[in-house]
Amino acid sequence: MVAKPRQRQAEMAAATIDMIGEDILHNILSKLPAVECAAAACVSRSWNLIITRLLSLPNLSSSLSRNPNLQGAVNEVVEKVLARPIRPQFVIASIGPSFDLQEAHRLITCRFDSRIPVITSISQGIFGKDAYTNEFEEVQWDTFEDDEAHEDLGNENQGVLLTVGFLPGLTVDLIPLSKTQGNQVLMIDDLVLSIREHSSSHSGSASPMGILLFSDEDTDIKPVLEKLDYAFSTETVIVGDGGSQFLYRGDTAINRSNNKASSSAAVALLFSTDRGKPSGVGETQFHVMLSTGISPIGPVYKAVSVRERPKDYSTWLTAKREAVRESLDGQTILDQIYDELGGHINCPALYVGVTKRRKCSIGQEKPSWINMHEFHEVLRGDEEYLYVHGVGIRSGDSFRFYQAKSGLARVSCNHVSNSFRHLKQDLNYQSDDHTNGNGLDMHKKSVFGGIMFACCGRGKLFFGEPNVDGSPFLENFPGVTFSGTYCAGEIARGDLSSYGQGSQEQSSERCCLHVFSTVYLVMSYTPALPQR
Repeated sequence: MVAKPRQRQAEMAAATIDMIGEDILHNILSKLPAVECAAAACVSRSWNLIITRLLSLPNLSSSLSRNPNLQGAVNEVVEKVLARPIRPQFVIASIGPSFDLQEAHRLITCRFDSRIPVITSISQGIFGKDAYTNEFEEVQWDTFEDDEAHEDLGNENQGVLLTVGFLPGLTVDLIPLSKTQGNQVLMIDDLVLSIREHSSSHSGSASPMGILLFSDEDTDIKPVLEKLDYAFSTETVIVGDGGSQFLYRGDTAINRSNNKASSSAAVALLFSTDRGKPSGVGETQFHVMLSTGISPIGPVYKAVSVRERPKDYSTWLTAKREAVRESLDGQTILDQIYDELGGHINCPALYVGVTKRRKCSIGQEKPSWINMHEFHEVLRGDEEYLYVHGVGIRSGDSFRFYQAKSGLARVSCNHVSNSFRHLKQDLNYQSDDHTNGNGLDMHKKSVFGGIMFACCGRGKLFFGEPNVDGSPFLENFPGVTFSGTYCAGEIARGDLSSYGQGSQEQSSERCCLHVFSTVYLVMSYTPALPQR
């Protein structure tokens, strides 16, 4: 068959360009937008091989827009994240509270293949590189319930952050946590079993590499985190947003309950090692750092009388100090804490950290004891009770008070920065002319991306200046994709060692939901060894 003139011209053009050398051609093709790159792969076999290698590299692409028009904002961030070659495995979007969640989710999902998992949520703020200026911006929306307008915050409450990722050697699945509409029972065991099944089918291990969890703002995520922490290996990374509104789409989404009268209380983005990955594909790894912002004050108390109020999601309690028989009312307890604070009763935030020893099991498995440390915001106190937010406290549980402190949070950010510096040294990270467009060295272990989950109480109002939370990553990994959201409840599994409590007893207490903290999820890649 004689080739058509246009086809012959395309083949001749490709052959002519191929003469400039593979390295230069690789550099040219790596700057093509994602759609044009896919089309270029059809030009010739040599181009296809180069583009296949490009699309096999780890990639995290993110962009932020403050356009007050939703359609315009979505267009800007989508065009920016797809401005370079990428093969999307997952999409995470965060929007301002003034935008319509359903419409935003529709606009975003229609721009990506239906097989790609997409999670769209309303956040308390966003952090990332602006689509137009290419400058990092910290955007916090004024979602405070008081009547005062905070001039330092973006009162327009509009914006979109879009993050798209491809992680070589990992599979990505989306699994919702169902709840029955009648009695609001969370199907936690079903979630755990689904994760185990999916992870086992892909990697041969029941524990996945990582879980990104997004929880509905009306869901008590603490019992969910208890079981996830109990069920999976300590190597499994679990991070996320503990309180937002979200929608999701996923071709692989599973609902084990098969109950049509159920809805989703949370959704898990599951990352599992792919034991069937092609030869030549390296290893993606997750690293988690935590910057704390609260410190313990006062003595240890023990709950005596406890009354739960599910209607307003609060607990009323009395307590006594350890080794003291006398039971104390809420006002007396708070007076003691205020004395510890030097009479400063207008502290930014006050919490109780409660140690909870509970039995835990999955399905029909034999229960085991776990020790969890969970934070509850202090609401008020009177001559009868101490009132705290949330439920799940029992008589006999011990607790301490914690105070939010910006100075402590700064010191903690410096510690995170030092940890990043050590990580960079350990991975032999370097940024030179042999990197791809995401700052990734193609021949060495490198950090190629990061995602941040920060408390909405932090940021500019807390520190007095912007970008304090983002600085540890930005200073250590310049040019590497980094984005984040501000949320009401930061998920990161760990123990109390991050809070400066290093005793063996306290380090055995697990803590997975934090307050006034910032969680950093860092992604690194180790290339496969050259084939002989």
